[in-house]
Amino acid sequence: MTMSLIRVLINGSKGKMGQESVKAVNADPELDLVAGTDLGDDLAESIVQFKVQVVVDFTTAAVALKNAVSIIEAGARPVIGTSGMLPEQVAELKALCTKQKLGGIIAPNFAIGAVLMMKYSQDAAKYFPHVEVIELHHDRKADAPSGTAIKTANLLAESRDSVPEKIAEKEIIPGARGANAEEIRIHSVRLPGLVAHQEVLFGGQSQTLTIRHDSFHRDSFMPGVCLACKKVMDLNELIYGLEHLL
Repeated sequence: MTMSLIRVLINGSKGKMGQESVKAVNADPELDLVAGTDLGDDLAESIVQFKVQVVVDFTTAAVALKNAVSIIEAGARPVIGTSGMLPEQVAELKALCTKQKLGGIIAPNFAIGAVLMMKYSQDAAKYFPHVEVIELHHDRKADAPSGTAIKTANLLAESRDSVPEKIAEKEIIPGARGANAEEIRIHSVRLPGLVAHQEVLFGGQSQTLTIRHDSFHRDSFMPGVCLACKKVMDLNELIYGLEHLL
């Protein structure tokens, strides 16, 4: 008996991540790219017309919530890689997926190596409570810090047993010490030539530990995207983070 392919639509198909997703889905023998939509297209109508099961969305934070609601209400499963969604927006989408009994995923980072970087960093935080995060991205990235850096800070805060004692700091220039996320400093770098990079720096007695991940091309995210397209078919809720599928 022939296994039916999963019917996938790429929303934001003309963007850089969208174009990579089109190539990746076309190359995967278990997935069937049935449509691509972009700015000005009727997403909900396309989902119904092409009997779409999964929608991969790489658009912008400004329209991500509206797109996700359209996807879920049209009966498809969202695979969202758009950065910059707020916690209350994620909660709203989780509730909607649960109501509709649909699987879905929002992932700050679809690179499997980045997920492992976060996992190993969370393990290290148990022993190294002094930690800071440096994230580096291309100069066209609009939001800062990155979703990956915020997610990393959340995981580090969950894992470490204690918060290092504060010392009196004076920023000569405001922002010099970076953003403060749950008492963990995040530093954002934006430069041409970069794609997506992050390092987590730990300091201890006479030693340091650095855990770093580098994406040199956008195709580094595609194995995670294709994995998510398949795994959401077995879920009846929306999850946040690719680590839950590994």
